[in-house]
Amino acid sequence: MGFAYDFDWSVLWRQPYGMWLVRGIWLTLKIGFLGWIIALFWGIVIGTLRVTPWRWLRFISTAYTEVFRNIPFLVQLFFWYYAGPMLFGEHLGRQINQIMGLNYYVAIVALGLYTASRVAEHMRAGFASIGREQYQAVLSTGMTQYQMYRYVIIPYALRIIMPPLTTEFLTIFKNSSIAMTIGVAEITFMSYRIDAETFHGLEATTGAMFIYLVLGLTVVRLMGIIESKFKIPGMVGRD
Repeated sequence: MGFAYDFDWSVLWRQPYGMWLVRGIWLTLKIGFLGWIIALFWGIVIGTLRVTPWRWLRFISTAYTEVFRNIPFLVQLFFWYYAGPMLFGEHLGRQINQIMGLNYYVAIVALGLYTASRVAEHMRAGFASIGREQYQAVLSTGMTQYQMYRYVIIPYALRIIMPPLTTEFLTIFKNSSIAMTIGVAEITFMSYRIDAETFHGLEATTGAMFIYLVLGLTVVRLMGIIESKFKIPGMVGRD
């Protein structure tokens, strides 16, 4: 006797399941964008510190990059959610654990800090691709080290590393799916919830895959427009 599966694709839009997916999409977008804000800002700071003339700053920034980049994101997420509050002491840690939506905030911060280490490494590579003569030329205009990096070197390096930044921006949305392991109701979480309610896991997970595909293609398209706008003349960019 063969196995007969009763397909029901209407679980993707029939209420309340359709609304569950919409909520999951909205939460995924919020986690991704807020995590990216942290990752981009902190990654630029850490990446810049890695090329400063002060050895102790280079050591700290390099240590941060290597630690966060080489520990799996899932392990970091578990650490910040389960062990992180303990770092603040028993009393304060208990209060932190009682914060409404703690898993949501932990997911954003953990995703931002993890991705920042990857952005920092791209920044370091961008700085390394800029010739020493350009640094000297900027300093010869009378700018300070701070002004040189803020107004010239960092903007130029960002334009160089725009393609890998596109990849990181896309990856941060995909990594947000791991947040389901601490109870964040994003797209993947909602697809499993629909499966548990309807026993139509094939349709639910296929729908989640399609949503991630559309989201990814949209991000790539938007970043492609940004790349073409800020592309350095003479350098090969994304087609």
